[in-house]
Amino acid sequence: MSGDRKKGGRLLVEALERQGAERVFCVPGESYLAVLDALYDADLPVTVCRQEGGAAIMAEAWGKMTGRPGICMVTRGPGATNAAAGLHIAQQDSTPMILFIGQIETGMRGRDAFQEVDYRQMFGGVAKWVAEIEDAARVPEMVQRAFYTATSGRPGPVVLALPEDILVEEASVTHPASFEPVETYPSPRQIGELEKLLKASSNPIAILGGSRWTEAACVEFTRFAERFRLPVACSFRRQMLFDHLHQNYAGDVGIGINPALKARIEDADLVLLVGGRLSEMPSQSYTLLDIPEPRQTFVHVHPGAEELGRVYRPSLAIHASPSAFVSALAALDAPGEVAWEGSAEAAHAAYLEWSGARPRIPGNLQMAEVMEWLEANLPEDAILTNGAGNYATWVHRFHRFRRFMTQLAPTSGSMGYGLPAAVAAKLKFPGRTVVAFAGDGCLQMTMQEFGTAAQEGAAVIVVVVDNGIYGTIRMHQERDYPGRVSATTLVNPDFASLARAYSAHAETVETAEEFGPAFERAVESGKPALLHLKLDPEAITPVRTLSQIRAG
Repeated sequence: MSGDRKKGGRLLVEALERQGAERVFCVPGESYLAVLDALYDADLPVTVCRQEGGAAIMAEAWGKMTGRPGICMVTRGPGATNAAAGLHIAQQDSTPMILFIGQIETGMRGRDAFQEVDYRQMFGGVAKWVAEIEDAARVPEMVQRAFYTATSGRPGPVVLALPEDILVEEASVTHPASFEPVETYPSPRQIGELEKLLKASSNPIAILGGSRWTEAACVEFTRFAERFRLPVACSFRRQMLFDHLHQNYAGDVGIGINPALKARIEDADLVLLVGGRLSEMPSQSYTLLDIPEPRQTFVHVHPGAEELGRVYRPSLAIHASPSAFVSALAALDAPGEVAWEGSAEAAHAAYLEWSGARPRIPGNLQMAEVMEWLEANLPEDAILTNGAGNYATWVHRFHRFRRFMTQLAPTSGSMGYGLPAAVAAKLKFPGRTVVAFAGDGCLQMTMQEFGTAAQEGAAVIVVVVDNGIYGTIRMHQERDYPGRVSATTLVNPDFASLARAYSAHAETVETAEEFGPAFERAVESGKPALLHLKLDPEAITPVRTLSQIRAG
């Protein structure tokens, strides 16, 4: 209902509350002081971050966890450019997120005013929608549209610029009801066609990916896979969509894929891709399926109509969200016998052999033994986060994800993701163990967010795998330009001492035997914690050393 006249800043905060926002991640700025003032009286928690990139990553991680837009607020100009990293992650990872940017006064446009930026031009190729609110009376309308746009179809980021004068302009408005994401459902004909294709197949495989999944949808797909004895793989950094110890699990389709799984997909006569896009990383640089005509029968299920046929021409295109599609699978009659009998068990055995390997690497610290301790001691609902770097291979290959929403990792390959994402996860699920894996280069992209963890009392555990180099780039450098080391060496701080400066619990770990007791002490501390693992730079991958890569 219409009420008293209120300033645009207060209308914005009321609109966020009406649309179900749970938390705001921000770096404050004078360009949106009116919003900060309105938050003073609101029941909407505010997390104050140290740098806008960290704030945007936390908002993106919140969107990943909840399926509803994570909210980030930053100031104009440099604040917006710093936040761009998180915006790009949201775009590549199909994550709902809304970035609010303070903006110059409307009357100053076009003069290159202090920190002036045209955000439509700047973010037009990254965000799903970029707009500027030019009338306080339209605040509720545009905020609701932002929520719909960020969550519907293929989810992604939305950017709304907030001119300073509009935030203090008064208006009397009617707030619309809260939004619900637009759901798209498969038709009975499409489900019937899928049943025919499955029954005609002799060697099918399913690949799960993308966003818009729920825990219930994962459970339902597992039941479908059981009824049809179907091998199921997960796309790059979407591993928590299927229990890794389930007899139908075939492994992850990502960087460093199990060669047996790669061969299984290449030899399949039907590939069912649900929710994902099979982009560069999972497709092994677009080699798993032929473009544009896959040699396999290709069934593509995706909530964004624009993604169907964009790269691969599907034999059957189903415009539906994963949750809606999976609900419809219950109508399929499972055959008494399948031509691929035993395929799922064979795929799972190959996965267990691959992930169960314990390769020894150069140096005193054996990462396989570290991972083995974590597998034996982490609770099933522990959340693991990571950014980008060769260190992440240890998580992807050797950790066995058992439950939905236990993984937060950027398919965009963005460094610095792990710590901010872990802070967001601990704020959302304070009772769960949250472990952030980071390389030494990766961590230093966002290490200042340790201050945010300390301020919020978010007892994350950061495991820093420190080899003194930008490892992934050095690996490629040694492969392509052997012996010509350039710009990939790091002189690092004592990470444990740095963490203690934030009043965190911190220890240095130099052997695998030291890791377990140190991890337990970190948990018992009840504080943000950091374990500084010293890794030999020769141990660049689980199976090849730098010297071996250099030698070709």
